[in-house]
Amino acid sequence: HVQLVESGGGSVQAGRSLRLSCASSGSIVSTMCMGWFRQAPGEERDGVAAMWPGGGSTYYSDSVKGRFTISKDNAKNTLYLQMNNLKPEDTAMYYCAATYACGSSWSNSRVFTYWGLGTQVTVS
Repeated sequence: HVQLVESGGGSVQAGRSLRLSCASSGSIVSTMCMGWFRQAPGEERDGVAAMWPGGGSTYYSDSVKGRFTISKDNAKNTLYLQMNNLKPEDTAMYYCAATYACGSSWSNSRVFTYWGLGTQVTVS
């Protein structure tokens, strides 16, 4: 049974940083494609970043490239999203997700099978 639990969200001023964590059950982080998505009220759930298993290639949406970093700690079964220089438009519910295989369509939420409940990020 796959479980993903996000934490680390909060309310911050523009320009500040936050680090989100996603604790997973078992060895999901090291064996599955992992992603971070976000969804603002009335908007679609959009891909923010993804990390392939194995070598850990990373991918980012254009809106966060250079500001956000996805990483993982296999020993802790935890995925992270370091968010720097936050902007008001980054305000959203952030979700951790996992799937068995993802490719060029990583930013499509339909590709991912397992989801956490989300953590709110508010930037003012």
